[in-house]
Amino acid sequence: MSKKIFTILPFKESLKKNLAGAVSIFVQDTTQISKFKKYIKIISSDKLDKKKLFRNKNYILDFCKKNHQKKIDIFEIHNRPEYLLYVKQFFPYSKINLFFHNDPLTLRGSETVKDRETIITNTNKLIFNSRWTQKKFYFGLKNVDISDSIILPHGIKKSKKLNLDKKEKNILFVGKLNKSKGYDIFCDTAYKFKKYDPTWNFISIGNETRKEIFPIKNTVKELGYLKNEEVLKFYEKSEIAIGNSVWDEPLGRVANEAISRKCLPIISNKAGLEESKKIAHVLKNNTSKEILDYLKKITSDKKYRRKKQNLFYKNQTFELKDSAKKLDAIRDELLNNSSHLSKFKNKKILHIANFNENSDGRLFYSFANKINNGFIKNNHILETINDRSFLKLNKSIINPFNNIKKFNEKILNTLKNFSPDMLLIGHVFNIDKEIFYYCTKKNIKICSWYIDSISKEFLNSEKKKNFFKNLRYVDKYFITSSPEIFKKQKYFYKLRFIPNPVDSSIDSYKSFDIKDLEFDFFSAISHGQNRGILKKGKTDERDKLIKDLIYELPEIKFATFGIDNFEPIWGSNYYYFLSKSKMALNISRGSYQKLYSSDRIASLIGNGLLVFINQNTKLDKLFTNKEVVFYKDKKDLIDKIKYFSKNDKIRIKFAKLAYNKYHKSMSNKIVSNYMLSCVGLMNSKKPFWHDKI
Repeated sequence: MSKKIFTILPFKESLKKNLAGAVSIFVQDTTQISKFKKYIKIISSDKLDKKKLFRNKNYILDFCKKNHQKKIDIFEIHNRPEYLLYVKQFFPYSKINLFFHNDPLTLRGSETVKDRETIITNTNKLIFNSRWTQKKFYFGLKNVDISDSIILPHGIKKSKKLNLDKKEKNILFVGKLNKSKGYDIFCDTAYKFKKYDPTWNFISIGNETRKEIFPIKNTVKELGYLKNEEVLKFYEKSEIAIGNSVWDEPLGRVANEAISRKCLPIISNKAGLEESKKIAHVLKNNTSKEILDYLKKITSDKKYRRKKQNLFYKNQTFELKDSAKKLDAIRDELLNNSSHLSKFKNKKILHIANFNENSDGRLFYSFANKINNGFIKNNHILETINDRSFLKLNKSIINPFNNIKKFNEKILNTLKNFSPDMLLIGHVFNIDKEIFYYCTKKNIKICSWYIDSISKEFLNSEKKKNFFKNLRYVDKYFITSSPEIFKKQKYFYKLRFIPNPVDSSIDSYKSFDIKDLEFDFFSAISHGQNRGILKKGKTDERDKLIKDLIYELPEIKFATFGIDNFEPIWGSNYYYFLSKSKMALNISRGSYQKLYSSDRIASLIGNGLLVFINQNTKLDKLFTNKEVVFYKDKKDLIDKIKYFSKNDKIRIKFAKLAYNKYHKSMSNKIVSNYMLSCVGLMNSKKPFWHDKI
């Protein structure tokens, strides 16, 4: 594996042990035990000439310009959202994770709602050190998916060998020596407690460039800035640590680091600090009197103090190895372009297609609706957008293209709110490329289906242009024709054949089990299911064939629709006549295309009729000549209809075999899971037809 992960620290952060802050410590600690350690390069300002006017903007611009020709797989930007757009500009194809270690509303580049919306659009993962930091980021935002972000606290490696009897009577303060950190309260408490019990030592570790707080002589020993490992040693030999911040601390390392060495933490109840409640004593008011009273209690009762130290130590779950493992899982997900969710977990699908809402139930058995039912039957979670209904309802004479803009806004908002594993598109060709880019960035798989014939007529029509428009962006494109016609095309590898699915809830009749059926032969044609009615004066080769059959077979009782001014049949009436028919003709418009059939084939075979199919369809790849009847021309068809009309036992045997195969191997449950498996979201067995071209 040859991967590059660049971790960018804020300009002010240093990797030097004597200068490292909380962010640098987190980055170095997790990198040391990461499985990607040899692929990670940490970028800091340590080697820059600090005398120059070289602050945040110049720092990140200089880096981008020097490295823009490199292929960098992942950027990890820490605590500087203002760096994001520079990185995005110079490295448009890299994955970007943005880490927040402080209140996002106080950082340049994430202060406003617009800033944070831009961040969401241009990052792959947002990583927060606390739930409080996450809540602050999403404040005021609408149509966003919070679950797409990660909480990753600063972990610490717990010391396993600790002897509490060797602890010294030290009470520590670690951090900046200013009022925001509560250092003035600490110093006042130290002065008062020393009068009560002078045997305890008050020690502060930290610095302050503009120091204004000076403890009374002989009350607090100030050690200044120490390396992190030195601070941990002080925790190990000390009894108590106080982290009583007054400002909104995003998380704070005091409680976590102190209790990892069984040094009892006392913290204030501010912002992210409250997330340490299970590993520290939490102050209600953060006054010197409150701290003083608790110190008197905890220092005078050693048994109680030991009980608290051991309990808080046991509750400490912010382990460094866990933080590093979670971070590596995020990297794995981005590098392998795979979902972090289990392959066996139920998936979320956003399906955009025409679900025939305007047909008033006339097309409840359409391909789109059957696929929906398949996902639901497999316990997946489904959300739908009916493109035609939405565009029609939002049509405007004044601004005719505004409905398309609104349509894409609806898709984007739905993606953000629903956070699907897969976007499935059916015969929808006005989706903006920004939607596809968003899905790619968020690792949402994109699939399309197309159920019109891929024939010679298709290749010479406007349909081809629309077809290829989506093909460029999707992960897989499912078609009900053989894809071999596209073998020489660039995106051939994306194409997959699928059969028109049967739905056991809809296709529930078994004509082969019914005696004394009213009709011998069923045939129905239309000029488009969405149109619903015949076009006046329009005829095609199907009309002539059916009329010839009726003429040549006077002894056969036909149920025919869509010819001789009889309108096509839809809805429940369609199934009513299927349930009363023995045999049927499966016929489609246009020239024959390998493996293609209209979706009518699923309802004909799926309801137990014996079906006659032209051999030029090459559907013998799916069915044997003991399941359906293949004919080569009109004369052959007529002869075979005569034969099977007189041999009920053979008709029933054929129809039952085809019915069982269709329901077992080409159901909507099988087809819908096949779609998911083709993009790595399921680990299901491949059906027998998966490689048919």
